[in-house]
Amino acid sequence: MTPLAVTHFTSTTALGPGLSAQRQGLQQRRSGLRANDFGPEGRLPCYIGRVEGVEDVQLPAHLADWDCRNNRLAWLALQQDGMAQAVAAARERHGAGRVAVVMGTSTSSIGASEEAYTRLQQDEQGECFPEDLQRPIVHTPHSLGDFVQHATGLAGPCITVATACSSSAKVFAQAARLIQTGLVDAALVGGVDTLCGSVLFGFNSLQLVSTQRCRPFDARRDGLSLGEAGGFALLQRVQDADADALQLCGYGESSDAHHMSAPHPQGLGAQLAMRDALARAGIEAGELDYLNLHGTSTPANDSVEALAVAALFPPSLHAASTKAWTGHTLGAAGIVESVFALIALADGQLPGTLNSEQPDPACGPQIRFAPETRPVKYAMNNSFGFGGNNCALVFGRA
Repeated sequence: MTPLAVTHFTSTTALGPGLSAQRQGLQQRRSGLRANDFGPEGRLPCYIGRVEGVEDVQLPAHLADWDCRNNRLAWLALQQDGMAQAVAAARERHGAGRVAVVMGTSTSSIGASEEAYTRLQQDEQGECFPEDLQRPIVHTPHSLGDFVQHATGLAGPCITVATACSSSAKVFAQAARLIQTGLVDAALVGGVDTLCGSVLFGFNSLQLVSTQRCRPFDARRDGLSLGEAGGFALLQRVQDADADALQLCGYGESSDAHHMSAPHPQGLGAQLAMRDALARAGIEAGELDYLNLHGTSTPANDSVEALAVAALFPPSLHAASTKAWTGHTLGAAGIVESVFALIALADGQLPGTLNSEQPDPACGPQIRFAPETRPVKYAMNNSFGFGGNNCALVFGRA
């Protein structure tokens, strides 16, 4: 594929708002995970990656119809690292109708729907949502995409991708196709997911949530830690960007449909996505310097992903999971971990795998627990979702 410039990028996680907080958390090896304090009494005993300050966010008056916790986090993330200003500049340069909005989310504003059902009221026709939550847009999967489009004033194609935990990685592929077919000149991509009861208790019902801080690829791992996050990136043609802008070089997607919630035992779909991403980038596996693994810390995911990585890459690859910093941010994982890959490209700082100490013998030499500092030319991010919905992205230097 023809590379696309990633002219601006940002993420807001449990480490804090914006790129500086992400960099500091990685450098200090400081986890954002904390004992679960989300929701009413009877909370699930686990650790979570909660973003501070979301409840205090005030949306502008003209965006009141979209007000909910998920869209407040989207607004908070949009205000970081000059992203809102960069989007406004792209809108002025290309025209509002020539900039797409492609957002990824897993649960969108389902927390608002949960609240509405807990506060059901009675009217002459029976039960109904309370008046302040009778806003249909916040009860749909497209709540996030519609909110971001109205918040930015963009008027190009507006798409919400909801493919579970691969959602905000696949937005890069969608945007690349829109730009390369000439439908738009630029695209704002991103993803947001917030914690809610459906997320916490839903994953717990699958016996996937650990009572401890997650330990990806550790021999003692017993489950994941859930988190919330929001992030954005602005994609444009290379000729429309600064010469030193980082680039989206390739993407690969697959859907192996092996099982509703378990990965393919040989990681065939994961391998296919990674192979296609390398092929589109026009590089060999040995040229990749850093791989941000999906690495959820569940016994099945980590062993299968390690198997897939060992089948494709030489021992020299530095592959690690950042989930123990942020928690598994579900539909936002793709954008958050793409930002970590972009930070590695920009800074030459390759994170290790936090909290993990005892390597699983099933994992190959590519899986690293310790951080490393060295130049990075190409970095990949893996995002794998339920149903075998997989995406891999290759980013590189100009």
